[in-house]
Amino acid sequence: MAKQFRGTYTVLVTPFDESGEKVDLKAMADLVDWQIAEGIHGLIPLGSTGEFLSLSDDEAAAVAETAIKAARGRVPVLIGTGAEDTREAVRLAKRAEKLGADGVMVIPPFYSTPTEDELFAHYKSIGAAIGLPIMIYNNPATANVDMRPETVKRLSAIDNVRYIKESTLEVTRVRDIIDLCGDRMTVFAGILGYESFWLGAEGWVAVCSNLLPRDSARLFELVADKRDQPAALALYKRILPIVRWVGGQRYVGATKAAFGMMGRPVGPPRPPRLPLPAADAAVLRKDLAALGLVAPK
Repeated sequence: MAKQFRGTYTVLVTPFDESGEKVDLKAMADLVDWQIAEGIHGLIPLGSTGEFLSLSDDEAAAVAETAIKAARGRVPVLIGTGAEDTREAVRLAKRAEKLGADGVMVIPPFYSTPTEDELFAHYKSIGAAIGLPIMIYNNPATANVDMRPETVKRLSAIDNVRYIKESTLEVTRVRDIIDLCGDRMTVFAGILGYESFWLGAEGWVAVCSNLLPRDSARLFELVADKRDQPAALALYKRILPIVRWVGGQRYVGATKAAFGMMGRPVGPPRPPRLPLPAADAAVLRKDLAALGLVAPK
């Protein structure tokens, strides 16, 4: 299977109305258009940042369909289709394919703590059910499963498992996955984008690119295409405050608060997540103002 995914891909928030009770599909379509106009390389709805576990099945289907239709083939759209039950993960992946997705991103079962054999069977079942490329998603902090490089090597034997979102703080895993898997696995960073690019990551599944799509895409291009370390490092340092804001447990709340400040409201996060506290929001606004994204107060 030829490689086709490369660059910075935004793991999109899911816009809600002001109450948080209804998905705002128009805002979703507008967000997709804006991201593409700003130069983002790809989009991933229904990831953790998209609050996929807080959506009904009908809502998730509507979000996926809206994003795919709004993108109109201009950039790849991968749909998050992770589930605890393998049968459900297969169903969601098949639905994404039917809707016209370019690929799926699949976090492992996140409660049952599967063994390596169970992980292999899980992803093999999904791979056998669809013809799309699969991006496996390693985030042991939230999934309770750590797919170490040796496990990734085994999973790369599944025909359409060709990408990984590697979301640990061990940047050397990028090196090790590439070393073990060769061209059978393309690494996307999940957290350490800038650092991972220098070790051979060919993409970044980013939260900060919700707010900074142009800069986030440019950061990848400066490293991967131009090899311009001084310019890349300067840009990275410039956007680092926002990268930090949307890291950790406040990634959804801070991103949604920032969108509101930027005049692009996407509603609140759904419980149990809470809106960003007022004191934090005031500091966030200052950091956004320093980047020219909002007017200073």
